[in-house]
Amino acid sequence: MSPVGSYESLMAAIQGGANAVYFGVGNLNMRSRSAANFQEEDIKKIVAIAQEHGVRTYLTVNTIIYNHELDEMRHLLHAALNAGITAIIASDLAVIQYAYEIGLEVHISTQCNISNTEAVRFFARYADVMVTARELSLAQVAEITQYIRDNNIRGPHGDLVQIEIFAHGALCMSVSGKCYLSLDHYNYSANRGACLQLCRRQYLVKDLESDTELVVDNQYIMSPKDLCTIGFLDKIVKAGVRVLKIEGRGRSADYVRTVTECYREAVDAIADGTYCQERIAAWTERLRTVFNRGFWDGYYLGRTMGEWSDRYGSQATENKVYLGTITNFFSKISVAEARIQTAQELKKGDRIMVTGQTTGVYTDTLDEMRLDRGTVNEVKQGDTFSFKTSDVLHRGDKLYRIDHVVDEF
Repeated sequence: MSPVGSYESLMAAIQGGANAVYFGVGNLNMRSRSAANFQEEDIKKIVAIAQEHGVRTYLTVNTIIYNHELDEMRHLLHAALNAGITAIIASDLAVIQYAYEIGLEVHISTQCNISNTEAVRFFARYADVMVTARELSLAQVAEITQYIRDNNIRGPHGDLVQIEIFAHGALCMSVSGKCYLSLDHYNYSANRGACLQLCRRQYLVKDLESDTELVVDNQYIMSPKDLCTIGFLDKIVKAGVRVLKIEGRGRSADYVRTVTECYREAVDAIADGTYCQERIAAWTERLRTVFNRGFWDGYYLGRTMGEWSDRYGSQATENKVYLGTITNFFSKISVAEARIQTAQELKKGDRIMVTGQTTGVYTDTLDEMRLDRGTVNEVKQGDTFSFKTSDVLHRGDKLYRIDHVVDEF
């Protein structure tokens, strides 16, 4: 289940092998401020594109809801139902109850803190899929899935309740995403999708009696490393988990494609018996190429305290540099034309990335470039050049150079 914050990410998720995608519309979702949200009119288009590729669609309506927003919420749920959305993801009981009343499938968000079997029994009257609390260990998750099977706990559509967990992406210092730091400091509520991520900053300790200040060295003490479970995904499957959720609706399309591809390959490898340490190492290195704050395994293996990031921002081993746009594509000969619009150069042998709403994410190594009908080893700002491709590109697609990042830490 992959995150979608743009049409580029939607195609990237499909290319990466996602079975389902989730996205937000308007203000009633937990990424209303940090991600470029879709509008109501986008729902039908997203559903149509996803259905064309056999991919399910989940709409996040997972903020807390106030009285003055009830009509907006009901309108949105009807729009989702009419568009053919597979299900909504919700945490507020007003949303859950209304979706149930109108026959719209519900998945329970992690904000509901489902951490025991009684909670599962309660929400089973409304929901077919539930995300357990982020703080549970795999042993606790396995107890819940075993209880569901042993006691035949079924959702409103008659199927056994399925358990979903977060598999990869950003972790929050708070309990299942319930944080009030941003609200306390700047009146922007994380529970309303408006988190300013103050926890990601560096802090100092101050002695109030002497005014002595100490910077906490090399540790962003409230900023956890990102969750990465690819190294023990077999244990997650064995625990009875049926939906793996990739976090990152605010991330780029190349992040979505890379992470989705790695977990798709890993799940398939578990199924066909080729899941092994060598492949785990290769997947982990690929995951490091896109946005990350370093990796740790969350609470699944029994830890009680997180591992904290030692720097601000991404620790990705690759960086994409914007160059310009695709100006033409000649489908009969699979040749793209592009113009370098920034003060950058592109050389033969460089790796490139092209992203677009229809293209998704395309990567390649430039074996040949042509300028003014001749081959060249380098192009620069202002040049319009052409190159062969192995896939279809589109006018207006964005062109990037992929650089390896030298770690200075």
